[in-house]
Amino acid sequence: MSKYVVIEGLIGVGKTSLCRLLQRDRQAKLVLEPCEINPFLASFYADPKHYAFPTQMFYLASRYQQQLDLLQRNLFDSLTVADYLFDKDRLFAEQTLNDDEMELYNRFTSLLSHHVSTPDFILFLDAPTSEIQSRIARRSIEAEQVIEADYLDALRERYYQLWASWTRCPVYVLETSALNYVDSPEDADFLCRLVDGYLMHHPLPGAPKPYQQSSAQRVLFGI
Repeated sequence: MSKYVVIEGLIGVGKTSLCRLLQRDRQAKLVLEPCEINPFLASFYADPKHYAFPTQMFYLASRYQQQLDLLQRNLFDSLTVADYLFDKDRLFAEQTLNDDEMELYNRFTSLLSHHVSTPDFILFLDAPTSEIQSRIARRSIEAEQVIEADYLDALRERYYQLWASWTRCPVYVLETSALNYVDSPEDADFLCRLVDGYLMHHPLPGAPKPYQQSSAQRVLFGI
């Protein structure tokens, strides 16, 4: 039976790297967020007020097309992994659009939301903001270098608000500060086995449990 897993997290936390690892080591079909081809993205980071709406609508259209493809995914693909959740589109919209733009956005999403795949589970990768900023700097994507800590903190807060009310599938939160699954074979093996365990409903000993809002987790990430 085909499985569908979403890897989520803030910009630069390592979502796509983990998805590519699962593609390589678990022969997963890969679904990547269409961020690199968004013609408005660099302008948005430099001037969010004027470029938020076209940036958001480009993402919405691109993500929705991928969701249609997911609904028709090949049953012979035993595992599909995506580096974003369709519902996270709204998190960015709420943070960047003004009231009039948000009203128009809502009109579009009300027509689209009935044609979206639900994952078997979501793995949310997180790390302190300072660590995420270091990772953003290391990967040297020019458009991302102007992203501020306050923006990342506010976005993380919206993610946790979403997880606190999410009921459609399990959400697991993994702190990744001490993990380097790109360069460390041991860490890569651990992440693959972690995903295997959740898929087989036999989590690794000590693996994160389904997310429940708690003060301990919020203190950990400084929010």
